[in-house]
Amino acid sequence: MARFLLKRLAGMAAILGASSILVFGALQLAPGDPASFLLSGRSATPEAVAAIRAQYRLDDPFPVQYLHWIGGVLTGDFGRSVQFRTDVGGLIASRVPVTLTLIGMAFALTMVLGLALGVWSATRPGAVDKAVLVGSSVAVATPSFVLGYVLIAVFSVNLGWFPSIGAGEGLADRLHHLALPAVALALTFAGVLARVSRTAMIDQLGQEYVTVARGRGVPERAIVRRHVLRGAMTVTLTYGGLLVPGLLVSTVLVETAFGVNGLGQLLQYSVTVKDFAVVQALTLLTVAVFVLANLVVDLLAPLADPRVRLGAVS
Repeated sequence: MARFLLKRLAGMAAILGASSILVFGALQLAPGDPASFLLSGRSATPEAVAAIRAQYRLDDPFPVQYLHWIGGVLTGDFGRSVQFRTDVGGLIASRVPVTLTLIGMAFALTMVLGLALGVWSATRPGAVDKAVLVGSSVAVATPSFVLGYVLIAVFSVNLGWFPSIGAGEGLADRLHHLALPAVALALTFAGVLARVSRTAMIDQLGQEYVTVARGRGVPERAIVRRHVLRGAMTVTLTYGGLLVPGLLVSTVLVETAFGVNGLGQLLQYSVTVKDFAVVQALTLLTVAVFVLANLVVDLLAPLADPRVRLGAVS
């Protein structure tokens, strides 16, 4: 187990290192002078241009620039935002609570709705199964921001049940404001999870141990709850590991549609105004979440299926 963990941590470090080089190197690939790119075409005095070049060490060789930047990242210094004129780390930290709340709500909705529909579909062949497949297909094919606008039109404009913009103040108000964005964010992923869990359940229902249990008179509900669900959990857990980073990426569209002042909206705005220090930090953060989520899945998979542990050991 210790050897496996060390290998995974080494792999994480290698992926993050390679990703950091690509993320930082993107500035060098921008057309024209990097200083002009960072200034977004705005006219600036020679002193302002010189300040930008000094801030980003643009006159240094690329390896020196990168080592200076990654050294700052490792100590929590992501540089300064050109647009907001403040530390990038503090700027991101101020948006984290809103986005974490939104992702947490969407994650809970996705897991509950996706698993329930998947189990229901697998154990109810016929009309129910077809209805779930059609509904999940529609959810998967519809972009989150389109779902968001539909939810705003129905539940904010027509019914007036939920606010259509902002993140609210205080826990209760924030949950109320983020309810529609969370639903819009969760529906697409819930549709995918419903299909994934349905396929895994059907595969387990066709296994020999299920036939034996039925022959012994074990109630169907007990078979599903005690055995089939556990056997299908490995596949579901793998998807769950990709769910959090997937939700993080999708917040860009949903937060923009609902005017939620979180990390997704910050990334969208920073890309628009070419605030490269913020884009670099958020991109690297997203990669780190992906890598960490995969590590968590690898560690939790043996708990769902002991055969995974034996395979890892061998």
